[in-house]
Amino acid sequence: QVRLVESGGGLVQAGGSLGLSCAVSGRTLSTYGMGWFRQAPGKEREFVATINWNGANTYYADSVKGRFTISRDNAKNTVYLQMNSLKPEDTAVYYCAAGTATPNPYDYYFWGQGTQVTVSL
Repeated sequence: QVRLVESGGGLVQAGGSLGLSCAVSGRTLSTYGMGWFRQAPGKEREFVATINWNGANTYYADSVKGRFTISRDNAKNTVYLQMNSLKPEDTAVYYCAAGTATPNPYDYYFWGQGTQVTVSL
């Protein structure tokens, strides 16, 4: 069984930074493309960023491009999301997912439980 556990969420002021981590267990991380998604209250889950199995290719939602960076360390079985210049509209529960590296959430097989990110004015 593959298990994903996110960490690093919290409360930050607008303009600040946060770094999220996603620890993967049960299977070698390099087997999967990885993605980050988020869901704000009353909204559908939306794509944030994705990275292919070896980190050579990344893709971002337009709303986070230039502010967020996805990376991975297969030796540590961990995926990261560095978030800079945060805005109140970035407030959401952030989820990591393992599967095929696309923006489509249906291409992912395993999901974490999520970590809350709150950006205040």
